[in-house]
Amino acid sequence: MTFEKKTTCLLFFILTASIAINKGFAQDTDWREKLKDLQYSPRYFGPNAFPIPELHSGRTGTQWEVELRGEHHAYEGDRTKDVYVRTFIPVAEGRAGVEVGYIVYEYYNTTQETVEERHAAGRYWESGAHGDIVISSFYQLLRSERWADIMIEATLKTASGNRLADARYTDAATYWFNLNAGRYLYKSPGEQYSLRIQGLCGFYCWMTNDIVHRQNDAVLYAAGISGLYGNFTFNADIAGFYGYKNNGDRPLQLRTKLNYEYRENILSFRYRHGMKDSLYDSFSLAYIRCF
Repeated sequence: MTFEKKTTCLLFFILTASIAINKGFAQDTDWREKLKDLQYSPRYFGPNAFPIPELHSGRTGTQWEVELRGEHHAYEGDRTKDVYVRTFIPVAEGRAGVEVGYIVYEYYNTTQETVEERHAAGRYWESGAHGDIVISSFYQLLRSERWADIMIEATLKTASGNRLADARYTDAATYWFNLNAGRYLYKSPGEQYSLRIQGLCGFYCWMTNDIVHRQNDAVLYAAGISGLYGNFTFNADIAGFYGYKNNGDRPLQLRTKLNYEYRENILSFRYRHGMKDSLYDSFSLAYIRCF
C-alpha cells in the first residue's frame, strides 16, 4: 500500500471515529439535558416513586413480619411489574416498631407518548430497575378501647432507586410524618368479628430538581374502615397527598386489601385504583410470615 493510500485510510478512520464520538457525545448530552425537564411529581414518574403510607389503624405490630409481594401496575401509557420485600421489627413489646421496605426488581415498558410526556430517556431498561429503601419508625402514643388507638409514624425514603433518566425513581430523598388513629365501631364478645374506623393526617415532603424551590411540601391524609371475620380481614380506604405546586403532585388512591391468616402465615391480596394525579391501577399478591 502506497503512502498516499495509507494517509487516505488514516484520515478516513479519524473522520469516521470523530463522527461516532461526536454522535455519542450528542446523544449523551441530549440524555443529560432532559434531566432538567423532569417533573418531580407522581403524575410524571413510575408507580413506585412516591409511595403513599399505609393505614395501620393506630396500632403498632407486636410480631416480627417478613413479606414478599408481587405487584402489577397498569395504565394506558405504562405496564410495570415489581417484586417488593418488607420486614417489620417490634420494639418494647409492641409499643414501637421499625419497618424496612424495598423494591428489589421493577420491570417497566412505557409508550413513546409517555416517554415524551415525562421527558424520559427511554421506554424500558433491559436489566430492569430497583427501588428506594423506605425506613419507617412507629411509636404508640395511646392505646385505648374507650377512646382510640393513636400512633405516630416517621419515614425516610432514601435516594437508592435508579433509572432517574426514565422517570422511574427520583434519586432524591423523601420523608413524611403522620398521626395514625383507629377506633372500634363494633367488636363481638369473642373478638371473632369486629369493625373499625381508621385514618391518618400528616406532612409529606420530597426534594426536586427546581433550582428556586428545592422541595415540594404536601398535606398527607387517609381515611377508611377495617373489618375482621374469623381468619379474614378486610381494609378499604381512600388516601393521598396534596402538594402546593399543582404540577401533578396531588395523587389520590382508592385502596382495598383482603387478608387470610392461618396460624403465623398471611396471604394478602390488594387492589388500588388511581385517581387525579395517581394514574395506575395496581394489583398485588403477597405472602407474609409472622414470628
